[in-house]
This record gives sequence, C-alpha cells and structure tokens, in this order.
Amino acid sequence: MTRSDENGRPHSLAETDGEARDFDTSRVFDAPRAVVFAAWTEQEHLKKWFAPTGFTIPVSHLNLVPGGAFHYCMRAPNGVEMWGKWIFQEIVPPERIVLVNTFSNKHGNLTRHPYVPDWPMEILTTTTFTEEDGKTIVHLRWVPVNASAAEVKAFDSMHAAMTQGWDGTFDQLAAHLATISRD
Repeated sequence: MTRSDENGRPHSLAETDGEARDFDTSRVFDAPRAVVFAAWTEQEHLKKWFAPTGFTIPVSHLNLVPGGAFHYCMRAPNGVEMWGKWIFQEIVPPERIVLVNTFSNKHGNLTRHPYVPDWPMEILTTTTFTEEDGKTIVHLRWVPVNASAAEVKAFDSMHAAMTQGWDGTFDQLAAHLATISRD
C-alpha cells in the first residue's frame, strides 16, 4: 500500500531505518519545452523513444489525467516482453509530471522487476521541463515508495545502471525530437 502526503500524492518514506538515495538525472534537449513535453505525454511519440536501445513498444495505452495511466509493453530484440505502467499523480503542462512508475503484467497488475527481484515495487517519478534559450532541460528524479530495506539496497546499488539506461533513453528522445516539425 502506498503512503500519501497531505495532498494525497505518494511519498518516499521507506519502511526501513534509512531513506533511499534519490536518483537524479538531467539532459538538455535542443527543442522548445512544448515540443519536449508533447513527446513525453503523447502515446505516438512515447512509442518511438521510450524504451531501452533496441527495444520496441508494440502495445501501449495512455490516459493522461491524474489517476490515469500509461500502460505499455517493451519488446526486446529477442522477443522477450516486459510490461510497465505509469500512474499519473500530477500533470502541469508543460512544466511537470509526477507519477508512480511500476512493472506490471499485460493486464496492468503490479509485478516485480523481471531481473532484479528486490527492485522496489513503486518508484515515485518527478519529471520537470524548464526552457532556456529555446532549449529544454529535462530533470528526472526517482524515489522508491514504501520500500523494504532490501529494496532500498537494490535501488541504491543500481544508480550507475539507471544513469546508463537513461542516457540511452535520452539519446533516443533527442533523435526523435530532431524528427518532429516545430512549425
């Protein structure tokens, strides 16, 4: 069960003696904020860039409202499928998206990470979009929600891998943004 703050949003208090270290990453994109926000919030755009390098998103459903979800399938080059789900908490176009990120099955039910059994079941994700001189700074912050001590340890031990994964994903977003008309 997810704990909530005074505004009803999930928060990151871990059920441990200590807190997980937040995972933060940022990238500057050569595109206006409205274009980057659209790429992050429109299903047809997400299917073109939001997956690890070499993966595709053959199935996705998006309901971009607080309480709605982005439910998607990522297919590896070898055909193996992983499902994920974002549950939107707050959407402030074109400034911020707050969501709970989870692994799921094809029915949208929460599941464990397919390769890291102690991965936290829920990650509170805050993504902000700031425009400077026609470019957009995307800042992403992940914090485990209601994580056990083992889950906090797994999350903290994976920061380098998360950085590498997001670097590749951001590369794909940059390549996709270069294909979008800015008329």
